Amino acid sequence: MAEDDDERLRSSMERLKASLAKARETGADVRRNPGTPDRAKGGDSGMSLGMRAGSEFISAVVLGVAIGWGLDRLLGTNPGFLIAFFFLGVAAGVWSVIRLTSPKGGGSAQDSRLSPSNAADKGFPRSAPPAEPDASRGRGAAPGTGQPFGGADDDEE
Repeated sequence: MAEDDDERLRSSMERLKASLAKARETGADVRRNPGTPDRAKGGDSGMSLGMRAGSEFISAVVLGVAIGWGLDRLLGTNPGFLIAFFFLGVAAGVWSVIRLTSPKGGGSAQDSRLSPSNAADKGFPRSAPPAEPDASRGRGAAPGTGQPFGGADDDEE
């Protein structure tokens, strides 16, 4: 039995080495998406998307502060407009980040822009898995038996 396991492990290792060698020859990024080129056409990488979201947020806040400061200097109302436009800038920055990172389009509305294009769960809506019975407290039925965990004489000693 152990020899069969060793043989399967060796064959799996050989297949893995062969696929890694092939991927390196074609220039694929093995760590992210096996079989895809380093720079896939279209879409943003995670780093560029994060940098863009951060810069849009910061620029919205800075613009809001600048407008508020300018209005305060012009009208002589010291921190009033500065505070108001600071919060407007924060709100505009958050809205911009939400708009930037939310999915666009019809069929791919459930998919994140950060997930790989060949992911196995692309196109499927996200939902929580069904709840399992709580086996740690002795509730529910044992799988396939219809009997509660612990048997019929659970309360007897």
